[in-house]
Amino acid sequence: MSFRSLAIMMFCNVVWALNVVVSKLAVDDLGAPPLFYALLRSVLVALALLPMLRPIPKDLWKVLLIGLAISGGSFALLFMGLQTASPSATGVVSLTGAPMTVLFAIIFLGERVRWRRGLGIALAFGGVFFAIAGDSHMDASAGLLLVFLAAVVGALGAVFVKRLDLPSINLQAWAAVASIVVLAPLSAVLESGQVSAFDDAPLELLACVIFAGIVVSVGAHTAYFRLLQQHDANQIVPLTLMTPILTIAFGAWLTGDSIGGRLLIGGAIALVGVAIIVLRPSATFTRRFLVRSRF
Repeated sequence: MSFRSLAIMMFCNVVWALNVVVSKLAVDDLGAPPLFYALLRSVLVALALLPMLRPIPKDLWKVLLIGLAISGGSFALLFMGLQTASPSATGVVSLTGAPMTVLFAIIFLGERVRWRRGLGIALAFGGVFFAIAGDSHMDASAGLLLVFLAAVVGALGAVFVKRLDLPSINLQAWAAVASIVVLAPLSAVLESGQVSAFDDAPLELLACVIFAGIVVSVGAHTAYFRLLQQHDANQIVPLTLMTPILTIAFGAWLTGDSIGGRLLIGGAIALVGVAIIVLRPSATFTRRFLVRSRF
């Protein structure tokens, strides 16, 4: 892999990790309703990728359902969780997406798992549980449960991506459309304060939305999928494991997260488990979504 490709991959990891911190600022400090924030992000993605909506894909309803799972649905749950959960703990809990993807592949696709990946699954779940079992993180257990549900929904959608005959960039465009259709009425019915959030800090919130929609979802993910076209997945996918590490670091640096030994040890155990899962080949699901189960 060239230095340029490695630098692009590092940029993607930094952007993905910062997105957790930026989203925390948006829904907690700036008071943006989480469903509304997820909706605005999807609107920007849809506008940026408008030409990618043509031609209309076959089995459109499948595309929309899977797209909703790996985009607006999982992001909405993530943003709801970030109202109370710290970015660092969120980064660790999000590691459950990889073992959940394998478990769903076993259930729905007949994936066969041998002892190595079985060990990876056990380490991933065990490490996450150990990391968040301390008193400081159990206080935010409701938020972390929503983060876990976000990982579950993203993993469920990721399992079926391989069944779609659609380029990633087109899937991303349709995922944004599906998210808008679902999140707009949900935000209108379940939330309040959408307008006042912009009244209080319009420029700051707008910057957060642009970062989440354009820089992260369009920029970083487009670069990531192009790298996957240029290089073997075995070279690219393991590098995405830098994201949770950077998320913990940025959480400690930018939002003052309390990083105890329990979180670091549990996160390291979970990371080893996910690494084992990522490095084992699979014939039934697309590995590029193992760590990044949503876009």
